[in-house]
Amino acid sequence: MKYVVVLGDGMPDYPLEELGGKTPLEYAHTPKMDKLAKQGEIGMVRTVPQGMPAGSDVANLSIMGYDPARYYTGRSPIEAVAMGVELAEDDVAFRCNLVTLSDEEPYQKKTMTDYSAGEISTPEAGRILADIDRRFGNDIFNFFAGISYRHLMVWRNGPDPTKFKLTPPHDIAEKNIAFYLPQGKNSEVLLEFMEKSGAFLSEHPVNKERLARGLRPANSIWLWGEGKKPRLDSFREKYGLEGTVISAVDLIKGLGILAGLEAADLPGVTGTINTDFKGKALRALKELQDGKDFIFIHVEAPDEAGHQGELETKIKAIEEIDAKVVGEVLRGLEDFPEYGIMVLADHPTPLSLRTHTAEPVPFCIYKNGAPEKKPQAGFQKYFQGGSRGKNQSGFQRSWGSFQGNHRNGFQTSFQGERRDRDGFSEAFASAGGIYLEEGYRLMDYFLGR
Repeated sequence: MKYVVVLGDGMPDYPLEELGGKTPLEYAHTPKMDKLAKQGEIGMVRTVPQGMPAGSDVANLSIMGYDPARYYTGRSPIEAVAMGVELAEDDVAFRCNLVTLSDEEPYQKKTMTDYSAGEISTPEAGRILADIDRRFGNDIFNFFAGISYRHLMVWRNGPDPTKFKLTPPHDIAEKNIAFYLPQGKNSEVLLEFMEKSGAFLSEHPVNKERLARGLRPANSIWLWGEGKKPRLDSFREKYGLEGTVISAVDLIKGLGILAGLEAADLPGVTGTINTDFKGKALRALKELQDGKDFIFIHVEAPDEAGHQGELETKIKAIEEIDAKVVGEVLRGLEDFPEYGIMVLADHPTPLSLRTHTAEPVPFCIYKNGAPEKKPQAGFQKYFQGGSRGKNQSGFQRSWGSFQGNHRNGFQTSFQGERRDRDGFSEAFASAGGIYLEEGYRLMDYFLGR
């Protein structure tokens, strides 16, 4: 049996007036995912446990079958694994974004103009990080270059990371940074790095070149995502499968490596709408042909569009996933006698908020040769309640933007000619009769363990 997971980061959203009351996922043309939803099982899953941050780290850890309450130690140390950065037990890792801040002085008066510094290229960012490490690095603090705006700082033998209160920069787009600067014990050390980086980077050659080309400068670092080295149980020992993760972002690669999976290096993947969608699918099929049993394909593009507030880009990203990832994977899977495919998101990234939320997300599962599109025998041990009523009430409580009966509200969003009502969407999934509160058990169910 071959298994493939296709995850569209941040795909779910809220109904938008400009789309006639549809969400981007409802509006997008997704015939492949719609077919899977109609022929397979569809439902809702809570990937972010109550009380935990609504981050891709927590959500994807859950989706891969690991209880975040037990295994989560922070975002950046997971990324460090993918970057090949060795962490000692007492080292503390931090995500080091390159960001664009406004020009006001002092530092506290600035605004978060762009959390990605205009999606700065990896070569440009590499030059900047190398100079930052030469300027500010020492025996205690080290800076490591990653991809685009996503980088790493390590505090050797650092303080307790749980004492920090740090804010992801994508949560504060177009906001004044004063209320979101580092807080907690030892936070003044982090703030000093950020302030000094602003003065240093204002004169950096890369930024002068970018400004001359009409691009946003990377005029500050932003530190967040703190944590210590995590440990995960082996995916192979847990599920009896050999597998590969395919993603542009170090977070997903790091999770895969920690779980004992391979992390594919694939040229042309960027984490944006310009990524090689089809290349990811073709690499997944090659891995299966070469003997792997499990593939986890992660596509970042919808999430990036949500953070940037770009509606058309988010719709396009969803349609590209459907046509070039799900479509290509389904064609290739026909070469195998038995296979299962699961399509889902990790969390919503609503365009109106431009940040993550913790509401449940839709998923669908299709297995060829399955006798009927109903949960398999014994599914109650995975899905609490197992009834449509349970699903509705749980979804309605968490998806706070809807009033009254959310099914009726969703039904209005399917009026129009773009697509029919029964497809892969928040609405159809919420009416599907399956709701899983403990998201880390979804992988158990998909793999039949």
